[in-house]
Amino acid sequence: MAETEDFMGQEPHPVDDDLFKEPMKKRRRSDRDQRFRAFPSVEQSALKEYEKLESRTRRVLSNTYQKLIQSVFLDDSIPNGVKYLINRLLTLIEKPSLDPIYIGLFGSTGAGKSSLINAIIQQAMFLPVSGESICTSCIVQVSSGCCEQYEAKIHLLSDQEWKEELKNLTKLLHRTEDLGGEDLDAWDRDDAVEEAIWKLQMLYGNGAEKKNYEELLRVKPRGKIPTSRIITLKAEEAGELSVKLDPYIRTKRRVWDGEAAATHIWPLIKHVEVTLPKSELIPEGVVLVDIPGTGDFNSKRDEMWKKTIDKCSVIWVISDIERVSGGRAHEDLLSESVKACQRGFCRDIALVVTKTDKLHLPEYLRERKVGNQAIQNQREAVLERNEMIKVQRNRILKEKLKRKLPADSKALEASDLVYTVSAQEYWQQALLTEEETEIPKLREYIRKRLLDKKRRMVTKYVTEAFGLLLLTDSFSYTDNLPNEYLHMSGLRGFVEEKIQLLEKAIDQCFAPITQPLQEGVRNARTSYRRILGTCLVRSRGNQGFHQTLKAVCLKNGVYASRTLARIDLNEAITQPIYDQIDPVFGGIFRAGTPTSSALMPHIDAFKHSLQEKMMEIGIRNGWKHDSCKKNFLIQEISAILGGLEGYILRKKRKIYESLTTSVQNDLKPCYEEAAQITGKKACERMKDVIRRGVDRQVAEGMFERAQDRMQHQFQQLKNGITEKVKGSIATMLTLASSQGDGLYKELADVKSEYKEMEKLHKGLREVAENAALRQGMQDFLLRMSPSKAGPPKT
Repeated sequence: MAETEDFMGQEPHPVDDDLFKEPMKKRRRSDRDQRFRAFPSVEQSALKEYEKLESRTRRVLSNTYQKLIQSVFLDDSIPNGVKYLINRLLTLIEKPSLDPIYIGLFGSTGAGKSSLINAIIQQAMFLPVSGESICTSCIVQVSSGCCEQYEAKIHLLSDQEWKEELKNLTKLLHRTEDLGGEDLDAWDRDDAVEEAIWKLQMLYGNGAEKKNYEELLRVKPRGKIPTSRIITLKAEEAGELSVKLDPYIRTKRRVWDGEAAATHIWPLIKHVEVTLPKSELIPEGVVLVDIPGTGDFNSKRDEMWKKTIDKCSVIWVISDIERVSGGRAHEDLLSESVKACQRGFCRDIALVVTKTDKLHLPEYLRERKVGNQAIQNQREAVLERNEMIKVQRNRILKEKLKRKLPADSKALEASDLVYTVSAQEYWQQALLTEEETEIPKLREYIRKRLLDKKRRMVTKYVTEAFGLLLLTDSFSYTDNLPNEYLHMSGLRGFVEEKIQLLEKAIDQCFAPITQPLQEGVRNARTSYRRILGTCLVRSRGNQGFHQTLKAVCLKNGVYASRTLARIDLNEAITQPIYDQIDPVFGGIFRAGTPTSSALMPHIDAFKHSLQEKMMEIGIRNGWKHDSCKKNFLIQEISAILGGLEGYILRKKRKIYESLTTSVQNDLKPCYEEAAQITGKKACERMKDVIRRGVDRQVAEGMFERAQDRMQHQFQQLKNGITEKVKGSIATMLTLASSQGDGLYKELADVKSEYKEMEKLHKGLREVAENAALRQGMQDFLLRMSPSKAGPPKT
């Protein structure tokens, strides 16, 4: 999701340019029905009712919009209130039916991400499955749509973005003549060097690694690069697209002369979007994202890697059964996923253990505790082992999340934190039933997530539309205006008082972060040398680390690779601060019951206090059109303050990363100095420069500056919230006020649209009740039906 400053998430269109714009075309009924193919009949019925409500609401809004446009089309000047209303109508009409739900599959090479996606979408070999020398080489997004064909869009780095990486790659491969034998050997075996050579040979051919930056700029790439930097592939069948796509999204560690030209441009690929036609298994609106490795050496791809993780509302950490118990890579991925909960949009984390059909029966029986029920065959052993894994990993994962997240975090409330899946058994079913592979369970989770989001979106959409029609209908009333103006003046005073109280509440909400920040800074000061030593010292000496360290310095303390472990010196030395602040930070941005440390409940309380005051004023003073103006104000406040959540979530990432950003900026000069070092003992000399640079910055207050910058970011968030609330509510009250700029000029009669919208608003409860009734009936029938038998015992 793009980071924007608007907090409504839907800024009204500029009046002069788009006031008379035609609303977008409605989706055809046949297209809309295709969206439900992935759902069972009960869920389909609920979705169709919500879709019908939304469609009828859009039609009412469109009719109202057209009437208002016609009524003011020839006017020399249009009152501000009418402009506001027309723009809000157009914004709602063009609002997407549903923001996509991004589910990130986050795991190491070979963990089984591609196999899992293939099983979920019911296409056995659609995405390439990693082997010893083959791996998914970029971020791949898979979704379904209403298109007739299978389609893939391969997005390439821009020319400027590639030149930036090329310059760094050639710097990395630069070695001077005075390297000694030991240094030369270490250089040749360096992981970063191998990665750089691989990329250059792939794009420019053998010998490219010996050329400098200027020479490579004159070399023609081996593959054809379109000027649009986007390659589009289409096919009638999944297998056909898979063959076309294969060379772009998987790579081999050796360059073969006979490889397809598509393989040659792999280093330029930024990400790939794959769209399936009308899937019966993956509903439209869900995007499965295969996120390989732990970042990328290219700055643009690495930033995309971070943003892709952060925009995922669900993260599945993928780990095969043989790596789930321990292992640095698994722990790193899990830690990165927890960070996504802190800085991004993630609300659910689950561990998906793959390849769970693998089991050596004699070894398992030998290590199995005596006294358990006897195991008869391989299938029983696999099921027992999988259940044990679930219990153990669920406990471990929950304990880890509790240390980092607030106790009432939604991620901790999930009934399933661990899934044990087998893509191979899903296809073969030699040992396990389809249900026991848990692929259907993941599909069910996806469906329920989308259905819940659709329900919330339509409820909010219809309610907001009803508020706008209330205002539109109220335009025709002109009685008792002076008296109502006095009521509005009193309401303004009340709002100003409440905003001051909101500012104080936000200060109280942010205050608890100060102490853990201070403790974290003290811990960082005492531990940074030990942590830095762990990052800079390798068990095998400098062998294979010489140019990797240079790569770290070239990228200001960060080295990210699609295949190698991520190194981030800035994050490492600030980790003691994050260890202290994480639970408090998560508590500030959580949703739940109002507490002194949670931000959104304070904003909700502010919203309810305004709405109650409006109800009170309306009842006490008897507004002439109480049911219109009062309800408009109540609904519009919900829309304004509801939009704050998106604004806060976007700011949250910047606040959370301010510590590492601050440290990185302070250490940039020492990284640049270290990156220039060449010759004998260059690796040790680079380490010395880094150590001295960090020591100097710590002595000059580097961690304290990071603390100040984070607290400054919190202050900016508070100011942003209060300024936007003041401006938006002031505008709303001015528009609802009856005096000033001719707000209540004669407009087209929209009473029929208002009555229709009123019916739709009342219909929300009926749709919810019908959905609950159908679900209850389905659950009853499932309980009464006989259970499915498993595969034959072996």
